Amino acid sequence: MDFQQTPPPEHASHQPKTSNQSAYLKALRPRQWTKNLVIFAAPLFAFSINLPSLAGSFLAFVLFCCASSSFYLINDIADVESDRKHPVKCKRPIAAGLISIPVAIGMAVILLGSAIVFGWLWSSSLGVTIICYALVQVAYNLRLKRTVVLDIIAIAIGFILRAYAGAAATGIVLSPWFLLCTAMLALFLGVEKRKAELRLSKIRGGKTRSVLKRYSLSLLTRMESTVTTGAVVTYALWSSGPQVNGASTPWMLLTLPFVLYGIFRYQLLSDPQEIDRKSATTLEKGGETERPEEILLKDFPMLFTVTSWTITSFIILFLKHQGVIQ
Repeated sequence: MDFQQTPPPEHASHQPKTSNQSAYLKALRPRQWTKNLVIFAAPLFAFSINLPSLAGSFLAFVLFCCASSSFYLINDIADVESDRKHPVKCKRPIAAGLISIPVAIGMAVILLGSAIVFGWLWSSSLGVTIICYALVQVAYNLRLKRTVVLDIIAIAIGFILRAYAGAAATGIVLSPWFLLCTAMLALFLGVEKRKAELRLSKIRGGKTRSVLKRYSLSLLTRMESTVTTGAVVTYALWSSGPQVNGASTPWMLLTLPFVLYGIFRYQLLSDPQEIDRKSATTLEKGGETERPEEILLKDFPMLFTVTSWTITSFIILFLKHQGVIQ
């Protein structure tokens, strides 16, 4: 990994000037922070909606945003030369020369260090969770992202740690079925991400990730089928209620249709035939399944499904808390 500062490409000097504040914020990739919203699952499903739980969850969310952004900075530093040759990634602040490499290193160290220290001060369990997340990210960047199958598993572990962080920050015990469901859904998103990347690499020519050489659409389709089944089964078991050590009420089964539709909608958006129906301009958007946060923010049916699932879950848990339902 060479951190030697090199001049940005010539075309960078012709790009519109961006304020330092805007460049710094962009380098942190705030859109990726939506992945950390899973932290709020613990207080939501335990219906622990009180000031201490909200404070703990919000702190865990902020600390994970800091930790994840620190690794986005590290990735951009490590890949700065290849990013400068990429038609899209060359616009990233570090690759474009808007942020110097020494400054980016300092930002990454401060963000990660602060996340670990403040997490540990709040709860040793939260501090250990952030440290484990950091170790997974280090392993992912050094080796796992170039190792077939393990790269997707590493992505899933990151989501599991996020879910557990919400519990660690609030003292809530999560159902094992919920953690397994989180893992299956994370694996599903990881497989869909690789499918989109593989298809885009064939459209644009070449493979942007070395690990894509070991993947094929047929393999990823079989993996998708396995994790989809696992996600649906584990969510159904969790929502069946306390008799299977799941949700606090079996009425959560009413939310299962939202989960099914969300998964099927995501598969539709990543389907090659669906992508081929789009125009050349929209074809690029067909690759948005390599960026789950874009789907959540831009696809209205998906956003509506997630919102409806959240509202329905809240209503069920509120009625359970009030003793209206069992």
